[in-house]
This record gives sequence, structure tokens and C-alpha cells, in this order.
Amino acid sequence: MSFFKKLKERITDQTDSVTEKFKDGLSKTRDSFVGAMNELVKDYRTVDEEFFEELEDILISADVGVHTVMTLIDELKDEARRRNIKDAKDIQPVISEKLAELLQKSEEESKLNIKENELTVILFVGVNGVGKTTTIGKLAHQFKQEGKNVLMAAGDTFRAGAIEQLEVWGERVGVDVIKQQAGSDPAAVMFDAVQSAKSKKADVLLCDTAGRLQNKVNLMKELEKVKRVLTREIPDAPHEVLLVLDATTGQNAMSQAKTFGQATDVSGIVLTKLDGTAKGGIVLAIRNELDIPVKLVGLGEGMDDLQEFRAEQYVHGLFSEVLKEADEAAED
Repeated sequence: MSFFKKLKERITDQTDSVTEKFKDGLSKTRDSFVGAMNELVKDYRTVDEEFFEELEDILISADVGVHTVMTLIDELKDEARRRNIKDAKDIQPVISEKLAELLQKSEEESKLNIKENELTVILFVGVNGVGKTTTIGKLAHQFKQEGKNVLMAAGDTFRAGAIEQLEVWGERVGVDVIKQQAGSDPAAVMFDAVQSAKSKKADVLLCDTAGRLQNKVNLMKELEKVKRVLTREIPDAPHEVLLVLDATTGQNAMSQAKTFGQATDVSGIVLTKLDGTAKGGIVLAIRNELDIPVKLVGLGEGMDDLQEFRAEQYVHGLFSEVLKEADEAAED
């Protein structure tokens, strides 16, 4: 069975609206990346060393990351030899296949660790301006739609307007926000939030944190203190530590991920504004080089545009037309 048919089978149990969100959200990357690949196939009819060098440049320009590109190119060369692929157009489905393998190590890794019949605590970390508060608001909306009792904790007590911004989201989605005055100790806010969540029998507590990287040492100590308070009150909390990154910042997002990864045990990535960049290859770099699963992606401005990351949807969103053409050609 062709890779395209397998891919189609894997996404049949997912709604058409999700498939369309991924296709629409990845349009800038698709136009840039796949467009460049199509030109490459036209220019190089045969798969040779020069072809792979050009492909390398295209992948790097899409922010796939140098280390990941080298791994991918080596695997493609081996696969081309193994399958005796000579024609450049025949390598395109193989590229899609390898990207899908790199993106997801297991079926379950992109799913959030939600506790059944007990409180789930999710801690959000990341620098200011990446869309952290918006992500929390959208996720609160999703959980509320699922019938869960949700609370939000305003742990970013230093950035001007951060508490108010979370309160606006709270009003918008109908979720209470636990807060203290600006400048309060974030760990004290978290303590109050956990007590409130317990008393209200909440299902999910979403915790915002500060993101002042210019004062890195203090920020990291603060995050460690917040985690300690959560773990003291609920031994296995936080159940998720989600690092929010802005996809439009490209390789800068990688350096942020490394910094936060050193300070706290990041369990997953939320990649916002994926629809706003032509360099959506950053998903591959993050997954492969940091070995942290991408759990959620922002594919638009709407309340429902925060989506669980699915490798097959990502690959289909990028390559559906290319793979369809290859599949039809194989049948002729």
C-alpha cells in the first residue's frame, strides 16, 4: 500500500475540520517548502549528490535544523539506494514518510496527561510574547467544552497587565481565575490556586508563569519554587509542564527550549502561530533535536484553532497534493 493511502487511512478517524485546520494553518510553509521542492524535482530529474545538496538547503531554509537535516538526508540516501530510486519525483513520497517517522515516536506522545477523577495540574512556561496566556485561555475553553471543571492561576505576577489579560480570558470562556496583587510571590498564588481547586473539586488547574528571560537566574529559581509548591500539595503534580514557543521566531525558539529545559522538566511543547510562518519545519527541529514531543499547535486566531499535534495531519497538510499525484502516477 502506498504511503499516501496509509496516511489517508490514518486520518479517516479524525474529523474533516481538523484536517482542514492543518491544511489551512500550514499554507505558508506548504507554499514555500513544497513549492521549492517541486522546483527542485523539475531542475533535477535524477537523484544524485547535487540533488541532495539542494534539498539540504531547502530543508535548512524551512528551519528544520542542521542536525535534523543531516539525519534526514542520510536516511533518504540510504532509502534511495535500497529502493533503487533514480527519478527525482519518486523521492518525494519517501521524504514525507521520513518526516512522519521523525515527528512522532509513538501514537500517545502528543496526548496530554489528564488524570481521571482527580485534579490535573498543567504548568505553562515560556518567554513573554509567545502566546502563553492566549494558549491557556484556549485550552481552558476546550476543557470547558468537554464538561470539565476548570480553574486558571495567574502566576505571572510581574508583567504589567498579565493578570488582567488572564482575567479577560476567564470571563470570555467562563472560567474562574485565582490571583493575588501584582508583584506577589507566584508560589503563593499557586498554593492558593491548588487549595481553591481542591475545595471546588476542579478537574483541571491551568497555571500561568512569568517569562522574563533577561533575568534568567531569578526566573529559573522562581519556576523551581513554583514546581516545589505544586508537588508538595499534590505529589505527582504538575502532571504536564508545557513550554510555549512562537513558531515565527524559528531557531530562537530552539534556544528558548534549551534554556527552559535546563530549569524545569518540560514534558511537551505548545507551538503557537504556526499559521503565521513559512518556516514550519521548526516542528521537526524541536521534536528531533530536543527529544520533546510537540503536544499542541496554534493554527489560527480562533478559539478552536489550538489543536492536538498529529504527525500524520502535519505531513498531510504539507504534502497532500504531492502525495496524491505520486499515488495516481503509481496506479497508471
